Amino acid sequence: MIADNGRDYKDLTHLTEGDQEFRDKFLSWDLGNLSFTDVQEYLKVKDTILVPMASFEQHGPHLPIYTYTITCVEVSRRVAEMIAVIHTPPIWTGYSPQHMYSPGMGRGTITIRSSVLLGLVHDVGRSLIHHGFNRIIFINGHGSNVKVIDPVLRQLRYETGALISFVKPYMENYVGILEGLMENPWEETPGWHSSELETSQDLAWNEHYVRMDRANFTRAHIPDFLPKSFEKKDGMPDVEFEGYKYFTFPMDHHEFIETGVIGNPLRATKEKGEEAFRRLSEHVARGVLELQKVEVNVHTREFVDRVV
Repeated sequence: MIADNGRDYKDLTHLTEGDQEFRDKFLSWDLGNLSFTDVQEYLKVKDTILVPMASFEQHGPHLPIYTYTITCVEVSRRVAEMIAVIHTPPIWTGYSPQHMYSPGMGRGTITIRSSVLLGLVHDVGRSLIHHGFNRIIFINGHGSNVKVIDPVLRQLRYETGALISFVKPYMENYVGILEGLMENPWEETPGWHSSELETSQDLAWNEHYVRMDRANFTRAHIPDFLPKSFEKKDGMPDVEFEGYKYFTFPMDHHEFIETGVIGNPLRATKEKGEEAFRRLSEHVARGVLELQKVEVNVHTREFVDRVV
């Protein structure tokens, strides 16, 4: 039986007891639902904002293309409710060139070039810092964004002095805080693309959009262009050779998995997804509370280059 504390976030109530009067001033923690007067009132007390960022990519025949947006938005929303901080609307598209498949196949992925993503993240961050936010916490939902994001995170920090953080609340091949939650053995890659974890989280979000009648267990394999002496088991860009992972190749998703599903989604449940969201959100919330104790000195606030 999975322990489920529901949405009361009881584990964190002692951390936010002093926030009730502050909470009563706001109808929402979503920046898009607030007026500028609300933003001004918030900034009198806090200077932290969460920025969910995702990608818009195919997730096999049984999961919605919104899957990574679901991941980052749900964690951001829960963290915001737990500790009374604002979050932005999501950056819903990201770096996903490997998920395009062949022209005319209708996979649905919308990717943007790395330069465009870096420009978008930069301008979102500079806009928020311009308004008075000093702590920008990006809540990432998509692994491939990690490949390209470091330069802009450093740029934002160097240009402004703001506290910039990038959080990765998901599993892939790092179990972390989700230890013991998934039933699939490691060889069934429970944390990978459209497998047990992501399917469970989508069920927890809205089971109406999960087509379990289409779900199947599929394994990643070595791309055809590599010799059989190499081996591949998940969606990472590295592959095994002689039992070690020193070789990395630029590979498209369809070259090592045709369906888009890496692993076994058949043991997914709504309860597992709810528990995963709870654990990840509470962990992130505790971290953000710690970051609010850090002294931050923004030396350049105005977003001057906003029209270039």
